[in-house]
Amino acid sequence: MTAPQNPLLNDRDVEFLLYEVLDAPRLCALPYFADHARETFDLYLQSCRRLAREVLFPTYKPVDESPPRFEGGGVTVHPALKQVFRPLVELGMLTATRPAAVGGQQLPLVVATLAGAYLMAANLSACGYLGLTTGAAHLIETFGDDALKAAFMTRMYAGEWTGTMALTEPQAGSSLADVQTRAATTEAGHYLVRGSKIFISGGDHDLTENIVHLTLARIEGAPQGIKGVSLFAVPKRRPERGQLVPNDVEVAGVIHKIGWRGLPSLAMSFGERGDCHGYLVGSPHQGIAYMFQMMNEARIMVGVNAAATASAAYQEALGYALVRPQGRRLGAKDPQAPQVPIIEHADVRRMLLRQKAIVEGSLALVATTAMYADLADHAADAEARERAQRLLDLLTPIAKTFPAEKGFESNALAVQVHGGYGYSSEYLPEAWLRDQKLNSIHEGTTGIQGLDLLGRKAVAGGGAALMALGGEIQRTIGRAHRAGVEPAWGERLGAAMTLVGEVTAHLAEAGMRGDVERMLRHSADYMELACTVVVAWQWLAMAAAAREGLAAGASPAGFYEGKLCAAQYWFSTELPRAPALAALCRSGEDSYARMRPEWF
Repeated sequence: MTAPQNPLLNDRDVEFLLYEVLDAPRLCALPYFADHARETFDLYLQSCRRLAREVLFPTYKPVDESPPRFEGGGVTVHPALKQVFRPLVELGMLTATRPAAVGGQQLPLVVATLAGAYLMAANLSACGYLGLTTGAAHLIETFGDDALKAAFMTRMYAGEWTGTMALTEPQAGSSLADVQTRAATTEAGHYLVRGSKIFISGGDHDLTENIVHLTLARIEGAPQGIKGVSLFAVPKRRPERGQLVPNDVEVAGVIHKIGWRGLPSLAMSFGERGDCHGYLVGSPHQGIAYMFQMMNEARIMVGVNAAATASAAYQEALGYALVRPQGRRLGAKDPQAPQVPIIEHADVRRMLLRQKAIVEGSLALVATTAMYADLADHAADAEARERAQRLLDLLTPIAKTFPAEKGFESNALAVQVHGGYGYSSEYLPEAWLRDQKLNSIHEGTTGIQGLDLLGRKAVAGGGAALMALGGEIQRTIGRAHRAGVEPAWGERLGAAMTLVGEVTAHLAEAGMRGDVERMLRHSADYMELACTVVVAWQWLAMAAAAREGLAAGASPAGFYEGKLCAAQYWFSTELPRAPALAALCRSGEDSYARMRPEWF
């Protein structure tokens, strides 16, 4: 019994999304992407696939089994990570989407996102170092002065140094208004930083000679709360007289994680000896506003990681189900008949189809979100950029949450398909399940994403983003109708989107009356509603493209029929939950709101 080699992602799915659902090559009409075409997209995709399957994936299990070690005051990572780090840099992962002026390839984010998903599916920890570095360098690119760019950004984009985001503190958690790390001015122009940070991913390692921490801190005398937080570049070693010297940045401890085990999560100490130099990025007291650029990029990256992790497990489960013999078909009467592969059993197909619906819905969601990011930055006119930005803002918490939460369910189903082998460490699904759990916590928990979606994004500008989303959904409904998709699907999606609008208006009224608790009481259920409807939109778009493919005689026909089956599943089993979720949000049901701590 030998399962086929895990492809991590289905190549045909990726091509389908890029070229049949989203028509990514149309972006090449925009000046920023003018040097690209489908040929360059395919070349990058092929390079990522090859590196993922041949180089990264073989390192995943050894890295998971041997996490980084804290010894001698520093962190040592698995030797395999050192072997794959430079190939990832040379592939262009750090700068794929960045401008040519900073050494980038100016690829559309939608292409880089799906190409990067192969790498993340192969070894998400290895990719984590590069994703964090790109985000940190991009902050300096956007807000830093020329001196900071020369000192830090250039080396980070070259892969000589890595970067982190150093936000969270032990006493503050996700509440960045409570940051207490301090920065004192000096006559030399730098700041002396002192404080503690925790859960800093990639905060120390031996992959590169230096690490630059993009750090939130308060300048002495700054206002309290969010308005007093500034952003600093704080290197592990600072440049001084042509060499790197220690910068009073120390590892205080290592967090022992259940997943993402190749990427260390650390407690960090800054300035214990009073000699930690920090360099202000941008203007004072704008740290939170600046950092949201990296946080929002990281949220989408977590969504891609979640989709990729679910995809790797789904492909593993599918391969296993195709070759694992067990039992006979229902109704078979001959006990001597050969056993059948477990995929012949209806309940296994149910589990696989649910995984397919979640995984491919997630990939479509993150790809669509990335497409809006491309348009928000590079569309031809200001109105188109503004509209795309609204949609990007609205979809970001959804694109982070759905792949993580439903991806965990999909990963659990991959374990289930493997039966007793699924919960053994000799097989990979249990490791991917552990990895996936972290994605609903990374970069803002699911609860925080729900508060952001309902409390900010959905009601911003009088609901402008929701109206823009409604327009996009109507366009997809029209495309599906023209393609010959089951008309009831479009009708149900339109009705569900109307429900979302009505619920949002109802809850916003409570907020305008000053009852913010009532408005946000069911923000988690609102997020579930939004995810269900938005992914139904993605499945309708894929169903339309599938019908178009079948009408054009494209092959294999079975690929398109599989898309239509998965779409049918979503519209039959998931979208019908929307009215109940909407009713719950409107009802104000208060069981956990009135539950007192002492009653638990």
